[in-house]
Amino acid sequence: MDNKLVSSKSHGQGKQLGYVRVSTVEQNTARQLEGIELDKVFTDKCSGKDKDRPQLHYMLDYMREGDTIHVHDISRMARNLKDLKDLIETINGKDCTIIFHKENLKFTGDHSDHMQTLMLHMLGAVYEFERSMILERQREGIAIAKKAGKFKGRQKSVDREKVLKCLKDGLSIRKTAKELGIATSTVQVIKKEVEKA
Repeated sequence: MDNKLVSSKSHGQGKQLGYVRVSTVEQNTARQLEGIELDKVFTDKCSGKDKDRPQLHYMLDYMREGDTIHVHDISRMARNLKDLKDLIETINGKDCTIIFHKENLKFTGDHSDHMQTLMLHMLGAVYEFERSMILERQREGIAIAKKAGKFKGRQKSVDREKVLKCLKDGLSIRKTAKELGIATSTVQVIKKEVEKA
């Protein structure tokens, strides 16, 4: 679905543009805007915690007056109310429309539609609250795991140069791993990478 052209309408007639976001490369993007005919799709495979996403920026630069942006749901576009409002205002400011299909919401920049403005604030607040609750549960889980001695935190990064120096000095893979406090498999991977280079 990445930047796939579905039809060949000229840009002047107003294009149907899709924005798709998944948090990881492995997640499937196909179902988000299934069944909607789109001229171009912009797909980001990264977190939505902020607006710093390459395909989102590309879409905002690409869109022209009269275009319609299709998004599966609000959480695909933004994770907090401020970013959501800023993005909708940016899109409407270019005389473009944005549609959130799951919530059945359409924003055209018509400020006289007070019900949709209210819905935007309510839904954005709900998503923001939900995210803060998830983060709070994560913090609580980490605190419980630490108390039980089960939380080890993020794995420390491997200093490749130190690994290579140990191997060059004649240490075995096992002794190198023990010396640096890392897994033997990590040492093996670095060794193989160097041998292939």
